[in-house]
Amino acid sequence: MSNNKQHKINSYLTFKLGEETFAANVSKVLNILEMTKVTKVPKAPPYMKGVINLRGAVLPLVDTRIKFEMTPTEFTPNTCILVLDININGESVHVGALVDSVQEVIELDDAQIMPPPSIGTRYKSEFIEGVAKIGDDFVMILDMDLIFSTDELSLLKESVSEEQEEQSSAQ
Repeated sequence: MSNNKQHKINSYLTFKLGEETFAANVSKVLNILEMTKVTKVPKAPPYMKGVINLRGAVLPLVDTRIKFEMTPTEFTPNTCILVLDININGESVHVGALVDSVQEVIELDDAQIMPPPSIGTRYKSEFIEGVAKIGDDFVMILDMDLIFSTDELSLLKESVSEEQEEQSSAQ
């Protein structure tokens, strides 16, 4: 009998924020969109760029760079929106995350993922599931569910609800 442990293979979508490469489990990524018209939401937190229309639904759009305490996103032809399915307290919430560019889908075995560094990272380590070395580069694997706190998502949902009400009353 073989004692080989079964290693789980996961697929991750890699994307860039500045010079850094990050990865999100593909199960969290519903769609990748080109930049589109953004409607500003009054009194929204600084990281919230506004909302976009996604097939008739209002989708909150977050500047991931601001969320990670980087400089705000500068729009280029490569800038795009990841439509994410975030799980908060058992509820599925859709959020658009602005990224500098999408790279590729990679397959990683659990054994290839190292634990997140305990010190020395400028990003909040509770967001980071692990780190993988791909070639000469390190890719930070993010736990997309933990990037947004429950309070922040409540704020986003309130902003979206207000925007939907305004759109309904305008029609």
